[in-house]
Amino acid sequence: PVQQLVSWGAAGAMVFGGVVPYIPQYRDIRRTQNAEGFSTYVCLVLLVANILRILFWFGRRFESPLLWQSIIMIITMLLMLKLCTEVRVSNELNIKRRSFAAADSKDEEFKAPPKRSYLDFDLNYFWHWSKFTDYIQCVLTFTGVTGYITYLWLDSSLFVEMLGFLAVFTEAMLGVPQLYRNYQNRSTEGMSVKMVLMWTSGDTFKTVYFILNQAPFQFSICGLLQVFVDIAILLQVYLYSYYPQKPVSHTTHPASTKAL
Repeated sequence: PVQQLVSWGAAGAMVFGGVVPYIPQYRDIRRTQNAEGFSTYVCLVLLVANILRILFWFGRRFESPLLWQSIIMIITMLLMLKLCTEVRVSNELNIKRRSFAAADSKDEEFKAPPKRSYLDFDLNYFWHWSKFTDYIQCVLTFTGVTGYITYLWLDSSLFVEMLGFLAVFTEAMLGVPQLYRNYQNRSTEGMSVKMVLMWTSGDTFKTVYFILNQAPFQFSICGLLQVFVDIAILLQVYLYSYYPQKPVSHTTHPASTKAL
């Protein structure tokens, strides 16, 4: 019975433990109405990784807790995106709105030029749209395309294994957008250190869980890589706190709580 309780506890930690690091970041953004310190590309990475992991499950049935973890994580990332989009738009009242799909012709602010295609593939504004529904459209488009390709190649073991590796490798790159953002700003201000500490502890637990439960080898290898990225971000926190590179300048927005 004790062993069974431990097993259930570990499974529950796998399912819900991944979303815990984002709770302090979500609360900080909501309290300060400032999302500059959090990279929304983290949400993009996790959405792509967990969608691919769910598709991988159809080709190779791994443990159910890992499948439910992906579903819970997708919901969490969509909530983070919704909050960050609302905060950013409210702080950029004079910025031209950008959208994933062609806008309604009745709205002059969103009206696209006559020769524009249906999708806005301007890389300068990719994943910086002004409506949460644009992110939903992008996620659904990606899910539909990758799901159709997976359906066609599901009988190929090579494709299934490559899909699994791509899923966990993408997740292993989770911290890279935040790592790069910190490097650009020469600061970790606005980033929740608690979130990164929880990343590190959670990824360490997750990697040990993969090894002990003999999960597909892709999970274990990329789990170790993810831990190394987390440690690199923690080193940034130390370096930029005790050896600041330059004064950090923040754009002052009239509608932001910080400006008030």
